[in-house]
Amino acid sequence: MEELKKRILQDGLIIDNRILKIDSFLNHQIDAALIMDMGREFARRFNDIHIDRIVTIETSGIAVALATAVAMGGIPLVFARKKKSLLLKDDMYTAEIYSYTKEEAYTAVISRHYLPAGEQILIIDDFLASGAAAAGLVQMVEDAGSTVAGIGIVVEKSFQPGRRALAGKGYRVEALARIKAFEDNRPVFAE
Repeated sequence: MEELKKRILQDGLIIDNRILKIDSFLNHQIDAALIMDMGREFARRFNDIHIDRIVTIETSGIAVALATAVAMGGIPLVFARKKKSLLLKDDMYTAEIYSYTKEEAYTAVISRHYLPAGEQILIIDDFLASGAAAAGLVQMVEDAGSTVAGIGIVVEKSFQPGRRALAGKGYRVEALARIKAFEDNRPVFAE
């Protein structure tokens, strides 16, 4: 997605040639027009398959997942929480996930009430690096008895193993921007 790539070049900050910070438009501050364009692009890329529900993880994935749900006609969206709430005591799907950027593990949870069996699920997430977050979401979807129909990623770090791990298991992965390397604290795009 050219608009996203331009925005990464314009506003992105690369830290230590390993972490891309794009919080000026993706999560800390959100560029609503760009987010809606991303949602429409994911809807276009996955328009060849039936999707019943979108699953994401808090917090950075929520805005793009919502835009995608709207672009797909208002289908349901559920997000995994990174911490248990007093309202989520039992009857939930869980997955242990290691955060690359925060360098810590957490338990993601989704209420079983919001992730029924027998659905075609589209997973949307902000970044794909190691693939840990996407793999955790895949695990919860499959534990629910549903099928992962596709995985949409805003920014993929193609030089890390996430795509290979997911595609190697047969999952369709679509990324709006693919970065093949960081050189001199600048992104080099794969396409």
